[in-house]
Amino acid sequence: MARLSVNINKIATLRNSRGGDNPNLVQVAKDCERFGAQGITVHPRPDERHIRYADVFDLKKVVTTEFNIEGNCQEQKFVELVLASQPEQVTLVPDALGQITSNHGWDTIKHQQYLKNTIKIFKDAGIRVSIFVDPIVEMVNAAATTGTDRIELYTEAYAHNYAVNREEAIAPYVTAAEAATKAGLGINAGHDLDLQNLQYFAQNIPALDEVSIGHALISDALYYGLENTVQMYLRQLA
Repeated sequence: MARLSVNINKIATLRNSRGGDNPNLVQVAKDCERFGAQGITVHPRPDERHIRYADVFDLKKVVTTEFNIEGNCQEQKFVELVLASQPEQVTLVPDALGQITSNHGWDTIKHQQYLKNTIKIFKDAGIRVSIFVDPIVEMVNAAATTGTDRIELYTEAYAHNYAVNREEAIAPYVTAAEAATKAGLGINAGHDLDLQNLQYFAQNIPALDEVSIGHALISDALYYGLENTVQMYLRQLA
């Protein structure tokens, strides 16, 4: 069974919109774990429009499952934050400055040497590394030579095409996952996975280690409640 890591960025967005500390990010993280989530994910950005750098250290003190920090390792402040907070996993995402949300994976061929150097920094610190990639076999194979422990498959294309033709939507992900497994890489996935498309994805990617879900899960929680929603997502992975 793949693990569910809840991305709590949207909770921080809601808190920041009003100031103060409501909802309390730390309490939400603790509650998600109590409700069954096997990990907590955050994606701090330079403008701190949702997760603040201080949040990372507050969360590190209380997360008892797996703490995953996503972000752009081309920002030195992000590298320093990860090294100082020592999460179980860092996920490297090629975000552009000011980008609203992640929208592509690494070109692991073009950025091969950069990724090798950066991944070594985190692995030398004892932090597991995952890198964000598109479901392209060449990019997966090149990722395997960077030293990363895992890849995170960028699933926006799958989610977008799922309702049109789910067999065609999943096909490149199956091929990419097979290449990753053959190369000895762990497999994570994330972006636009939800209650409609998650089960089919998990059923067709048997080597899937972990999914990171934030926007859809938090949106669903407005209707179903946070505890019920976390457990609904867990059932899709069972």
